[in-house]
Amino acid sequence: MELTRGDTDLEALNQALNDPQALAEYKRPYDDYKPSGLPRFLGSWLVILGNTFYGHEPSYLKFRAVEVIARVPYHSWASAAYTMLTATYTDEKKAMRLSNVAKYSRVAQDNETMHVVVISQIAKKEGERAGFFLHTLMPMLFAFFYFWWSYLLYLVNPRYSYELNYIFENHAFEQYSRFLETQGETLKGKSVDSEFLVWYGRNPRNQYEFFQSIRNDEIIHRNTSIKEIEGHAL
Repeated sequence: MELTRGDTDLEALNQALNDPQALAEYKRPYDDYKPSGLPRFLGSWLVILGNTFYGHEPSYLKFRAVEVIARVPYHSWASAAYTMLTATYTDEKKAMRLSNVAKYSRVAQDNETMHVVVISQIAKKEGERAGFFLHTLMPMLFAFFYFWWSYLLYLVNPRYSYELNYIFENHAFEQYSRFLETQGETLKGKSVDSEFLVWYGRNPRNQYEFFQSIRNDEIIHRNTSIKEIEGHAL
């Protein structure tokens, strides 16, 4: 099984969410979800610092930084799941649940990796210059601390880690939505040429369709975080 390629069910859902009504119905049940105090505090600061360094308005290079960071929770969940499996492998049901967490995390990591690789190529094509400090070092530092917070929160109470991801993915969804609203017509006239994207299994006709698909990915990730809480009574 090639987990680096798009999951069939997730890709079908992604396509369905191109319809505005379907998108509204899909996101509505979790729009008013209220995360716990600690995830809300950490998530707020993550968003505030990101906006401070990369601006409030969406851009190619801001998205590149966002996607470097967005991969992190799924990696930390997989690592935490393996850690917990070491201590709980005699509990078959819990082992199955943790293995499913690790499996989904790998798929989500690959999805976020596709985002950052393709966006990096687009930013380069658009002539946006990425400085080392702001666009390489800082996202790595953000990712380092985000990884460990997500990992530790998952060990203490998985709900907190899922809620932190909910906040970050909701912010990402809002940024991509705004980008499509403000730059939509321009994006429709720009092509996407990426071997990685073709290999992944997506073939958007233009940048608008590409960023629309990323927007859909982010709302799927947001909702999945809360569904994990509901499904396992964490």
